[in-house]
Amino acid sequence: MNIIFGNEHNLDSKHIVLELDTIRIGPTGPERTAYCVIENMPVEEMPVVDSLKKSHYNLMVEYRSQNWTKCEQIIKQLTGMWGGEVDTFYQTLTSRINQLKTQTLDEYWTGIIEK
Repeated sequence: MNIIFGNEHNLDSKHIVLELDTIRIGPTGPERTAYCVIENMPVEEMPVVDSLKKSHYNLMVEYRSQNWTKCEQIIKQLTGMWGGEVDTFYQTLTSRINQLKTQTLDEYWTGIIEK
C-alpha cells in the first residue's frame, strides 16, 4: 500500500484510493489528508469493490460523527478486505476509538490529528 498526502488525490480510475486521516501540524498549520492506494486487490474482491469503498467512506463519516459503535461494526466487516493492506489502519483506528470512548469530546471535534 502506498500512502499519498494532499487535499485532493488525482489518480486515474484504475486505482483504488481510500482516505485514511487528516493531519495538521500545529494548531494553525495547513491540513493534509492521507490516502492509501491499494496495490494488491484480490481478484475475488473485485466484484464487491464499490461496496467496500462505500463501507470505508461510511467508516470515516461515522468516525467524525463520533458514532463509535457503528465504526466498530464497519471495521469488523472491512478487516481482512483489500488483501489485508488496510488492516493496520483499521487496528490503529480501533485503538484510537477505544481511547476516544473514554473522553468527552466537544461539539467541534473533527477527528483531525494534530501533530
